[in-house]
Amino acid sequence: MMKLDFLPRSRGRVGRGPAASQQAVTDVVVKKPVWRVKPTTRVRARKLRTESTNAERVVWTLVRAHRLNGVGFRRQTPISPYIVDFVSRSCRLVIELDGGQHYEAMHEVRDARRDCFLRAKGFRVLRFSNHDVMTNREGVWEVIAAAIGSAQAPSPPSPASGGGLCRGEVS
Repeated sequence: MMKLDFLPRSRGRVGRGPAASQQAVTDVVVKKPVWRVKPTTRVRARKLRTESTNAERVVWTLVRAHRLNGVGFRRQTPISPYIVDFVSRSCRLVIELDGGQHYEAMHEVRDARRDCFLRAKGFRVLRFSNHDVMTNREGVWEVIAAAIGSAQAPSPPSPASGGGLCRGEVS
């Protein structure tokens, strides 16, 4: 029988993992989620997802499952105190669909305040009326696709960092 003078190297760091801990290993993992949204807002968003309008269903079929240029969208998502209809966090784009009540003076002021808040958070806001969505799906799709395309386009290199011009070129 041959005696080995070395042991195979263990993977990972020494002193980590279940063998290094003093606690018993169980199959039960207790995790408590950390919610950054108020419970009432979360419940309201879930309710809005189940009670979507026809226009919301149309737009959802256009953007769900990364169908639009591979960009993912979520629907009825809380962003701070507001619940937005559709959001793509990767493109920093919010899509809002407005029914008839949004064209009243009080609602227009409320929507302007909401848009200002979302822009301050770094989002671009696209607004469509429900009527536009139902009568001009292709036009709505093209506007959303153009907004995504401009968000995905690489930004030009900064001249301050030496980018943008080749050496020796003068603009």
